[in-house]
Amino acid sequence: MGVPAEHPVWTREQVAARILAGETLVILDNQVLRIPQSWLMAHPGGTLSILHFVGRDASDEVHAFHSDATLKKMKGYMVGRVEVGEDGWDPLMPPIMNGWVRKIGPSGQREWHNEAAPLKLADESPSALPSEILLVKRAETTSCPSPSTLQHPPTALTTKLQAQHSAAYKVLHQRVVNAGLYKTRFLTGYGPEFVRYSLLAICSAVAYSKGWLFVSALSLGLLWQQLTFFAHDLGHLGVTHDWVKDRLIAIFVADFIGGLSIGWWVNVSNSDPDIQHLPFFAISPVFLKSLWSSYYKRVMVFDAFARVFLPFQHKLFYVVLSLARFNLYVQSYSYLAKTAFEPKRAVGGRWWWWAEIGSLGLFFCWYLSILKGCGTWGNILMYLLVSHIAASPVHIVLSHFSRSTEDLGVTESFFARQLRTTVDVICSPSIEFIHGGLHLQVTHHMFPRLPRHNLRDASLIVKEFAKEQELEYAEFGFVEGNGDVRSVLKQVADQVKIVGMVADAEIQEAIKSS
Repeated sequence: MGVPAEHPVWTREQVAARILAGETLVILDNQVLRIPQSWLMAHPGGTLSILHFVGRDASDEVHAFHSDATLKKMKGYMVGRVEVGEDGWDPLMPPIMNGWVRKIGPSGQREWHNEAAPLKLADESPSALPSEILLVKRAETTSCPSPSTLQHPPTALTTKLQAQHSAAYKVLHQRVVNAGLYKTRFLTGYGPEFVRYSLLAICSAVAYSKGWLFVSALSLGLLWQQLTFFAHDLGHLGVTHDWVKDRLIAIFVADFIGGLSIGWWVNVSNSDPDIQHLPFFAISPVFLKSLWSSYYKRVMVFDAFARVFLPFQHKLFYVVLSLARFNLYVQSYSYLAKTAFEPKRAVGGRWWWWAEIGSLGLFFCWYLSILKGCGTWGNILMYLLVSHIAASPVHIVLSHFSRSTEDLGVTESFFARQLRTTVDVICSPSIEFIHGGLHLQVTHHMFPRLPRHNLRDASLIVKEFAKEQELEYAEFGFVEGNGDVRSVLKQVADQVKIVGMVADAEIQEAIKSS
């Protein structure tokens, strides 16, 4: 990806000055991309996925999530070059990570607004924070960030080592490409799955016609569970690799058949912190405060419900997961409500939003008709619960909850971060369809556009390469993984109990002294 010679070489200080002046600058393959506001608002992956890489080298992430055709289109946004040498680019801290965003001000122009402050712990250790960008919400102020705002905190990581990891990832990525693993195996990969989908749908319909409501609900739930993995592939453009085609199929599968918004899922997966589940779960004591998330753009409230629920989260883990689909409905419809008046996305305008709304309307038509046909309220409740509980075993939480949630800063490479924060679930090839192939989460996170039927072959390449780089490729068995997750949840639950006892003691002391 060459750049004309007339593009100037920018220093780190010049990049910082332009960012403070309001420009959205990202480093890609040693070149400076200036993202116009029109594209920022129209980006199919949402604005946040770009804003969290302002001033940073996003090369590995961009190559992981974008096709060659899209990379070529990015050339039009290149305005300069940077020289990084063997030590790599010393990243700037994106303003949004310190609570700085640009909004329309009273003058009608975009101005800097400070919506939150960085979270600091008692030991002042940035690495103790979760990998999701967490801040303290406060009243918005209109001023300007300073050059110091863009300087990342001290870190034990060296840019030279992280640059070596980044170079290693590029070599690894090319190995995967050369192995032909981006090619979709429609017949041998999706063929057996379509047979499975069809059999479950037929079984559900036939059982319903004969009055076998439990069997029908169970079959429908299992169909939803399996289709979740297909929709996942489509959301990552891992099937036809064409945005319009994959999105159309995904809307049919996720919205019409499953009642969930594929747009919401894609928006979340592009940020993918995967660690925020209040008020039901907390996997770090840091969440025992009401914090502002720069990913979700809301306060994650540690409220009265959380105080009551979290001490028992390790015991109620499976109960909550079994009913998680109801929460996905809430998340889906909230997302569609929030995006109702957003500008047109770069691909396909606004048709996707209307297609989702229409498909969700049709979903409720056919599903509510099925529930109505169950007859009694008891049968309706049974069908509703069985179909939703049967759809819940997705298992992806195993690959995240038990791993490190520490934020090692913007210096850490994409390659090292994925290996550190994600783990595979060891599974026999004969039953991996139960996990949808996504038990290989480490490799999937490194190559999200890879068709999941090729993840097993890709994981062998990644494991070998990680060993060469002396980095851990973590994996555990299903039973062991469940034990690790529940252990993490119990540790935080114990912290919640301690916090509660301290608060009660302080209240009693205040009463006595008053």
